[in-house]
Amino acid sequence: MSRLQDAWYRDAAWLMPLRPLAGLYASAMGARRRAYQRGTKTVWAPPVPLIVIGNLSVGGTGKSPLVAWMARWLAERGWHPGIVSRGYGGHARRYPLYVTPETSPAEAGDEPVMLAAQTELPVAVDPDRPRAARKLIAAGCDILLSDDGLQHLAMGRDIELVVVDGTRGFGNGRCLPAGPLREPLSRLEDVDAVIGNGPLQQDLPVPHYGMHLAPSRWRHLIDNVCYPIEGRPFNGRVHALAGIGHPSRFFETLAGLNVEFDPCPLADHHRFDAADLQFSDNRPVVMTAKDAVKCRPFAHERCWVLDVEAHPDPALMTWLEGRLAALTER
Repeated sequence: MSRLQDAWYRDAAWLMPLRPLAGLYASAMGARRRAYQRGTKTVWAPPVPLIVIGNLSVGGTGKSPLVAWMARWLAERGWHPGIVSRGYGGHARRYPLYVTPETSPAEAGDEPVMLAAQTELPVAVDPDRPRAARKLIAAGCDILLSDDGLQHLAMGRDIELVVVDGTRGFGNGRCLPAGPLREPLSRLEDVDAVIGNGPLQQDLPVPHYGMHLAPSRWRHLIDNVCYPIEGRPFNGRVHALAGIGHPSRFFETLAGLNVEFDPCPLADHHRFDAADLQFSDNRPVVMTAKDAVKCRPFAHERCWVLDVEAHPDPALMTWLEGRLAALTER
């Protein structure tokens, strides 16, 4: 998958034969969207405000850290937010599944467990997202955030936000399988705002705002004891594991902190086991928060987590406050 993603973002010549398939894919996605708009397919309208935070492209964009930030931001302003997720990679015996920091990622998926731990707010997963949303509303949530779900059109929404990696942008601008897009770029004309993780390199047809991810602390994986980012709790060169959509971002962050490391990029949502943490030396192992929730059951004393937080521009907060005020006046 990493080879294919690399080709999408440098528009490799060997992708050209896939362009007709990309055209068919885009047409199918357009027809599906029109079916929901015309009422041919049913859309569930939630009785509380619902904000979708998704992406147009395959691969990591920084979406989940923004979800965590926004959930806490809403709670600070008196809302009772809940987070809805598909629970990608998880297989629960029954749905909807209410997620806590102790829930197994094998049941809920890695990102929902991470979000439950980071926010200490209600999280529910279900392939049928409206069903998860109804569970959260019954539990007292008065506003919902959908972690991903831009393409899950069966669930109505009041605000659509698209997160894009400012450096990589939308790759070659083509749909799957010739490019990284889940929907054509024209879909941006219908969303409420685009949020660039880093400076955006292209003009957009909708309001757009900035954010950046910043390392916040070092955390020991076994006991969760935290250390300030300036006070590195380990010495020497480390093994850096990253089973996320864009591993190089994690490695760039470590380099920015002057950490010497051997990179171990893995597939997004990689299923870790104890062997992944075993190396022939006794050097520390550093990983992302998303990977840590899967590694904790078999972690050893040399395992550390680098936690990061989203820092949106003040203009985004002002815009959100205005939109939420308009929603409550309806």
